[in-house]
Amino acid sequence: MNPTLYTTDYTDQKTRSRVSMRQVKRFIKGGILLAFLTLIVILLCNWWVVYSTRGQIFFNIHQLPSNDVALVLGTSKHVKGGKENLFFRYRMEATARLFKEGKIKYIILSGNNDSEYYNEPSDMKKALIKLGVPESVLTLDYAGYRTFDSVVRCKEVFNQENITIISQNFHNARALYICAHEGINAVAFAAQDVPDGYSFRTLIREYLARPRAMLDVYLFRPQPVYINREIK
Repeated sequence: MNPTLYTTDYTDQKTRSRVSMRQVKRFIKGGILLAFLTLIVILLCNWWVVYSTRGQIFFNIHQLPSNDVALVLGTSKHVKGGKENLFFRYRMEATARLFKEGKIKYIILSGNNDSEYYNEPSDMKKALIKLGVPESVLTLDYAGYRTFDSVVRCKEVFNQENITIISQNFHNARALYICAHEGINAVAFAAQDVPDGYSFRTLIREYLARPRAMLDVYLFRPQPVYINREIK
């Protein structure tokens, strides 16, 4: 065997190995940089959505301006395992209180209705009737699959441009942000929040949903599945 050829092959292998390692390192550094920039964008979007709507969210019922119509954003009645969903309970209690205090007169219940076994608007209706809200003031929107859908349909289907949104504080900010870009004059009442650590997954989902809301209003402009139609 030619010693010179062996040395050349060995040198070429070492060179290729170094090039490969440099490429791997650049790839890792690029991935870390991309992840860091993505995190910064997500945090900035969250900050702006919360900051730009902070003056429209009310925690004191006596300071809340009155509106004829409220839009209640849906959530499941139960969490996995069949336990009571506190987000749902507190949202319904806040809605009933606003009605009894005369802060709202009519209520749109907007949520998901995937099947006969999962029906957020119907569950909200039953809960509110138990809390003393008359059925005659309740309107059900079964096509509120997303918050964006609920807001757009409130205007396009139910012809409402001045509303009070009812949900938890973290959710209200995103809904109000969408309203501002859909030509809806809205305020929001913050229902009682759940204990810290109650639903970490919901918090993470909201952090990701706010940048998505900005993309929806500025770029994607998605149309609700059932636009200009009442779904019953």
